[in-house]
Amino acid sequence: MRLVILGGGESGVGTAILGKKQGYDVFVSDFGKIKDSYKEVLVINEIAWEEEKHTEELILNADVVMKSPGIPDKSPIVKQLKSKGISIISEIEFAAAFTNAVTIGITGSNGKTTTTMLTHHVLKSAGLNVGLAGNVGKSYAWQVADNNYDYYVIELSSFQLDGIVNFKPHIAVITNISPDHLDRYDYKYQNYIDSKFRITMNQTEEDFLIYDANDEAILEWLKNNTVRAKLIPFSLTDEYSEGAFIKNNTMEVKINKEEFTMDTEHISLEGKHNLKNAMAASSVANILKIRKSTIRESMSDFQGVEHRLEKVLKIQNVQYINDSKATNVNSVFFALESMNSPTVWIVGGVDKGNDYHELMSLVREKVKAIICLGIDNKKIIDAFGNVVDIMVEVDNMSEAVKMAQRLSEKGDTVLLSPACASFDLFESYEDRGKQFKQAVKNL
Repeated sequence: MRLVILGGGESGVGTAILGKKQGYDVFVSDFGKIKDSYKEVLVINEIAWEEEKHTEELILNADVVMKSPGIPDKSPIVKQLKSKGISIISEIEFAAAFTNAVTIGITGSNGKTTTTMLTHHVLKSAGLNVGLAGNVGKSYAWQVADNNYDYYVIELSSFQLDGIVNFKPHIAVITNISPDHLDRYDYKYQNYIDSKFRITMNQTEEDFLIYDANDEAILEWLKNNTVRAKLIPFSLTDEYSEGAFIKNNTMEVKINKEEFTMDTEHISLEGKHNLKNAMAASSVANILKIRKSTIRESMSDFQGVEHRLEKVLKIQNVQYINDSKATNVNSVFFALESMNSPTVWIVGGVDKGNDYHELMSLVREKVKAIICLGIDNKKIIDAFGNVVDIMVEVDNMSEAVKMAQRLSEKGDTVLLSPACASFDLFESYEDRGKQFKQAVKNL
């Protein structure tokens, strides 16, 4: 069986190692450059590879192709594979066939990383033999090849879900859905929503789907489609006989006639959106019958996720916050909603079809100045030019942070929350966040 892997990054190399272990004839092809550290791994494992090209005769003879999530369906090589009827799957689909572990799959436009890390933290604290995979941690396939975990908590993007056929998490979580990556879905929001719900398509009555019951897109989809899994809603406003909710500053989770409660002020993560993430993670923990004292402890000592509303430093009584992971409008909405002081907002990058209007009232109420950090800032300037008094354009992080210091006064907050992808000026959102933190430290 010939396994061809498109993309020599974390998921590609992980799949190559697992494929080789399972006896496939493996070939890795990357249209860009492969990192030296990954090349070394491929060479040591005697796996054939190429970079900066796709050689058709070495690819079109595949029995199965694993496509890295970053490669769009409209790329020429993918179109050729499809026209030949060759099966194209994601790393998640490939690896799932080689493990009997219980999987918890978590998707959503926002909150999925925090919910994934928090869920993993609870399970690990409970002493379970658990791996963390997907968009965070080491590649799922790599871990299936090297480790023997009993449980996996997997963060799943819509791109990864597009490439599944039989993959079935025992517990699926949809944190929320808001317009994102529409450039990959023909600018049709419905296509993106359907993509997220692929997480439950193979689930049975034995499985669970945990979801935000205050989310319009989710409710609309559930109304028009059937789900076999047992539904576990969570909400900030409604109460359930089966589900999770907040009542009188207490988080309550009711599942399988069991009840779990926790005072919300003991939850370490701040903000309303994090109460939702905590309800989702607590629901998973309760389904897996983890001790209540362990869940409470884990919720109160969890440290949060880097680049997600991360407090960097306080300088001259101005708080600098790194929210570089906010790559869409909905994430920024949560960030601005949790600001309690006048805010200097650093925003911009590669726009993915954003509509900034839903931020209008929050910007009016909380933002005193906007610093645009991107190559093309026209949309942001058009949206907010008449809403804030001060708007500045810069083209590097150091300049953005220096300008923010000039525009802020005692008691203010400087918030990096870009609402956009980072690829115009940075390698990744992590690189953007690290540069922000370094620039703040250099002040």
